[in-house]
Amino acid sequence: MKHQNLKTTPEVSKRMKALSHKKSKVESVLAKALWHKGYRYRLNYKKLPGTPDIALPKYKIAIFVDGEFWHGKDFEKTKDKLKNNKDYWIEKIEENIQRDLRNDNLLHQMGWTPLHFWSNDVKRYLPYCIDEIEENIYEIYIRE
Repeated sequence: MKHQNLKTTPEVSKRMKALSHKKSKVESVLAKALWHKGYRYRLNYKKLPGTPDIALPKYKIAIFVDGEFWHGKDFEKTKDKLKNNKDYWIEKIEENIQRDLRNDNLLHQMGWTPLHFWSNDVKRYLPYCIDEIEENIYEIYIRE
């Protein structure tokens, strides 16, 4: 079932349309940290499935900075807490989760490594996120 029978309020619809699909502040912080470490990247790389927020073409690493709500962090626990338009949001977020999985599979088939970070984790644990990316770069060099 698609969303035809489920409606959002005009206020929610207006807010959703106003959301930018460009880089967020969190994505910028991660990208700048990578740049300062000497890694060159592409932002919002449309040539790849899912349009990664940051792509490292040299290493074939696609990085996504995922918002906790939109991408369903701990969704099995949090979906019961949804109050307004619950059916709509459950369907929407479950579709987002499935789309992310499909895109990751396509990236793997293309020889790319998808990495996902929750936006709050990037804010709180930026060095850990950079370490995780560098560990994947190291793994790629070992394979070659």
